[in-house]
Amino acid sequence: MHFVDAKGILTGKNGFQGMNIYRGCTHGCIYCDSRSKCYQFTHPFEDIEVKQNAPELLEKTLKSKRKKCMIGTGAMSDPYMHCEKDLQLTRKCLEIILRYSFGVAIQTKSDLILRDIDLLSEINKSAKCVVQITLTTYDDELCSILEPNVCNTKCRIKVLEMMQERGIPTVVWLTPILPFINDTKENISAILNECARTGVKGVIDFGMGLTLREGDREYYYEALDKHFPGMKEQYIKQYGNAYELPSPNSKELRALFQDICEKNGILSTPDECFRYMSDLPDKYTQMSLFDF
Repeated sequence: MHFVDAKGILTGKNGFQGMNIYRGCTHGCIYCDSRSKCYQFTHPFEDIEVKQNAPELLEKTLKSKRKKCMIGTGAMSDPYMHCEKDLQLTRKCLEIILRYSFGVAIQTKSDLILRDIDLLSEINKSAKCVVQITLTTYDDELCSILEPNVCNTKCRIKVLEMMQERGIPTVVWLTPILPFINDTKENISAILNECARTGVKGVIDFGMGLTLREGDREYYYEALDKHFPGMKEQYIKQYGNAYELPSPNSKELRALFQDICEKNGILSTPDECFRYMSDLPDKYTQMSLFDF
């Protein structure tokens, strides 16, 4: 872990701003796209870059904004990786978001988010909060191989339950689905049935498959050699050096996905989910006279 002073903290359009407090991750997911060389990491991926001045930058930025919006975090690096437990930079940023009545859409795999459920609940009352949880693998033994250094799926489902109890809307990322590993009807239906039970607002899927790029591919194939001997060769034979690796079962899995989502009133396209997460109700979008 190393500390830097960032020059800025928010990126994106006025209607939705993205924020990454950390760069890198210690969760060790074997498929992580953020390892890809295109993101130009200049340090080892597990050597977390900490934007130590993130709260100060965020407060300065939000204080000057005349229009409220949703702020997203967790797209590139999990805001609840291990170092957050002590550093509490994510919590400090949530406190600032609450103070200035902005909304937040926060994405994680970690049940450490429950530490901040009080703040998330208050943000949802004053503006809007959407909690996004990644679920890829219902079987916890397999989950411990694919996502080794973070809480298992059952713990993440508990997070969904507790958010539902607080009235905080949730979105699940059902991605990636790894060919020949977790691309089964049993896995998909088990996860989606839990999504329905816990009242998930939307589920994001990008076609029941996986993407691999330089940097990410090598790490993934090393993990396959370690945990699934012979499968790397199966991948190379099936996909070559492709970026997109759809499951051979993608058609039937997508049909199952659409059926369960439709029956339970769950948003089921990325566009629908992103539109929902980026939309802040009109009564919060204009800054009041008291915000100056």
